[in-house]
Amino acid sequence: MLNPVLKAANRIRKLEVQGARNVAITAIQAVEALVGKTKARNKEDLLEELSKAKHLLFTSRETEPLMRNGVRWIINQVERSREEGIMKLVEIVSWSSRRFLESLEDAKDKIAEIGARRVGNDHTILTHCHSSTVTHLLRKAKQEGRDFEVICTETRPFFQGRITAKEMLDLGIKTTLIVDSAARFFMNQVNFVIVGADAITSEGNVINKIGTSMIALAAQEARTPFYVVSELLKFDPATMYGDYERIEERDAAEIWENAPKNIAIRNPAFDVTRRDFIHGIICEEGIISPHSIIEVMRRKHPWVFR
Repeated sequence: MLNPVLKAANRIRKLEVQGARNVAITAIQAVEALVGKTKARNKEDLLEELSKAKHLLFTSRETEPLMRNGVRWIINQVERSREEGIMKLVEIVSWSSRRFLESLEDAKDKIAEIGARRVGNDHTILTHCHSSTVTHLLRKAKQEGRDFEVICTETRPFFQGRITAKEMLDLGIKTTLIVDSAARFFMNQVNFVIVGADAITSEGNVINKIGTSMIALAAQEARTPFYVVSELLKFDPATMYGDYERIEERDAAEIWENAPKNIAIRNPAFDVTRRDFIHGIICEEGIISPHSIIEVMRRKHPWVFR
């Protein structure tokens, strides 16, 4: 019964699905597929199935609040419904899934529209890792006729920066690929940095691909604006109540296959960029200060705090 969710969770865990948005979409589609095949006889049974699905998906990758918020919202719609019939509840899950995914697309378009205005002719922009939201923003700027260049870090150990570089080339954008450690060397040559986000904490700090905080530090030292491009629903409400956003550590073999026996290898997948290094968060509500994230979330998505 949980096959669609198990399959999605395994793909997410193995990094076959990359990027917070794509992880969220994969998880939500799996929940909808699961409920479409449900053998639950009543609302209580269905909620138990959804709870098990939630656990599988939440444990597939630690740093994915967008996915968690989406799954929570869908389950919340079922819990709050006065409907008791299974067919009606299945329709609620289907409707909630579609509505959430539509809201993601709408947010993505608004972010691109807002962020593209910051891209000028002859600008050079540095980005790290791969973010579909960042790509969408740069695509929008290109479609509006801006002529600019992008510098992509290769992003070890899985080289997601190469994905970004290929997408930029496909858009006809002049693109340069650099090793991660060359970011400071080029920092004075760029107009600003834009990166995606995997999570935003209640303090306005941002969790993103390992190396992001190092680039943010280099940007501050060079007085280069550093922007985070993110949907608001990457906010993690658990961080309001004392929890830290967990930083996933992955297999050492990703760094060095067949390494010497006695060597210790650490492979954190993400790091934390403090809000003091962030010029602004480009989101669907505009370009906001990271200090204001809770205020904006309470206005835009009050259900997150329930």
